Amino acid sequence: MKMLKNLKIFSTIILGLFFCFNSFSNKPGTDNSKPLVVVIDPGHGGKDPGAVNKSIREKDIVLGIGLKLGKHINENYPDVKVVYTRSTDIFVPLIERSRIANKNKADLFISLHANACGTPATRGTETFFLGPSRSDDNLEIAKKENSVILLEEDYKETYEGFDPNSAESYIMFEMMQNTYLDLSLFVADAIQQQFQSRIESPNRGVKQAGFLVLRQSSMPSVLVEAGFLSNNAEANHLNSAAGQQQIALSIFEAFKKFKNKNSGKTMNSLPEIASNKIQETPPQKSIIPEKQIPQIEEVAKPIIQEEKTKNEIIGDTTLKQKAPESSIIYSVQIGANTTPIDPVASNFKGVKNVRREKTDKYYRYYVGNENSLEKATLVLQQIKQKFPQAFIVSFVDGRRVPIN
Repeated sequence: MKMLKNLKIFSTIILGLFFCFNSFSNKPGTDNSKPLVVVIDPGHGGKDPGAVNKSIREKDIVLGIGLKLGKHINENYPDVKVVYTRSTDIFVPLIERSRIANKNKADLFISLHANACGTPATRGTETFFLGPSRSDDNLEIAKKENSVILLEEDYKETYEGFDPNSAESYIMFEMMQNTYLDLSLFVADAIQQQFQSRIESPNRGVKQAGFLVLRQSSMPSVLVEAGFLSNNAEANHLNSAAGQQQIALSIFEAFKKFKNKNSGKTMNSLPEIASNKIQETPPQKSIIPEKQIPQIEEVAKPIIQEEKTKNEIIGDTTLKQKAPESSIIYSVQIGANTTPIDPVASNFKGVKNVRREKTDKYYRYYVGNENSLEKATLVLQQIKQKFPQAFIVSFVDGRRVPIN
C-alpha cells in the first residue's frame, strides 16, 4: 500500500504560539454574562487532504467527527455556542483559524486530526496540548505539521518571517502561560481517558509539542489525533459513521468534564490534573508497546492558594527587586516557560527591567514592582502594547498569592 503522508495543519494551542497569555477576565467560567464558546477545528480541507489511505482522506474523516461533536454539544447544551473553523470541504489558512477563535472569544479550542506514519502496524489515539517540545522527535513533528503554511500565498509576510523548517523559529514557543497549559492538559487527559474506556485502540497518551497555531490567542487548546490512517483497520473504522460517532462522543464526554469543572470557578481557580502522564512522542520508525512508552514529568501543578518563589531572581539590572516585608506587591507577568531565557530587553521586544523567577518547574518573567493595583494597572497598559495578554499578579513576602 502506497501512503501519501501530507502536511497537516495543527490549528489550536494551541497549539502555535509565540506567547499564549491571557488576562484573568477571559478564563472559562469567569464571565457569567458570556456564553461558553467552543471552537471545533476539523483539520485540513479543500486542496489539503491531510493523510490519505487509498480513497480515505483525513479531511473528510475529521469533518465528520467535528460535525457530530458539535451536534452532541448543541443538543445537550443549547446555552453553549459552537463555532466551526470549517463545516464544508474548504481550505482554511492557519492564520484564519486563529482569527475565528479570537473573533468569537473562544473558551476552548479542539483541533481534530488523524495520524499517519511509515509503519502500517502502528495505531492508537493521542492528544496534544501545546507547549515546549520535549524531544527531537516532537520538534521534527512540529516542523512537518507547521510546514502546511507553505501552501498559503504570502506566508512569509503573514507569519512574520517564521520558517517552519528552522529550529530557531521555535525558540519563543517555550514562552507559555502555565494557566492554559494546565487547562489544556486537563482537557487532553480527559479525552484520552474517554478514548481508553470507549475505543478498542491503544492509548498513546497525552503529549506536548510546539505547533504554529493560534498566534496571539488565549484559550485552552488541544489537538486530537483520532487514529492512524496508515493502519488499514483503523482507517476503515474512522471512515465509518460508527467510528466517527465513537470519537465524537468520547470528546463530548471530555468536554462535559471541562464545562462542569469550570462552571462557577473564581478567577484564580484551576482544574485538577487527572491521572494520565504526559508522554514523549515515540519514534515514527518503530512501535513501542503502550506499557513501555516512557513517561516524563508533568507540568507545574496549578496555583490554588499561593505559590512559593525560589531564591533565583534574575533581571537585567544589577539590583535584586525584592518586595518590602508583609506588603502586597503587584507585578505584570508576561510569560512562563520550562527553560530559562535571559531576561534582557532584546529577548522581550525591547521591554526593560524584566526579572525572571523560578517557581517549581517554571521560569516566570515579570515587569514592575508596584505597591498598588492602580500603579500595576498603568504598567499593564504599557506592556499590553507589546504583549497584549499579559496580566497582573500579586506577592506577599515573596509568595505569589491570589489577587483579592
